[in-house]
Amino acid sequence: MIQISAGEFKAKCLKLMDLAEQEHETIVISKQGKFIAKLVPYEEFPPKLFGFLKGSVHIEGDIIHPLKESWDAEEA
Repeated sequence: MIQISAGEFKAKCLKLMDLAEQEHETIVISKQGKFIAKLVPYEEFPPKLFGFLKGSVHIEGDIIHPLKESWDAEEA
């Protein structure tokens, strides 16, 4: 991560944009010692409808056969 003042960013804007794109560098811009903006590289992620939860679910036990417990659905 690079920290840079607003005045310096203004003077080197195009070079810093190229740096962010090519080196995947994040640039934080400050004004009077206070952080005001962040320049990050753009990453295009195609939306995935199928498989976006892959690896996030953990199956424990048998999920196919009925439970051995009896229950009444009207009580719930």
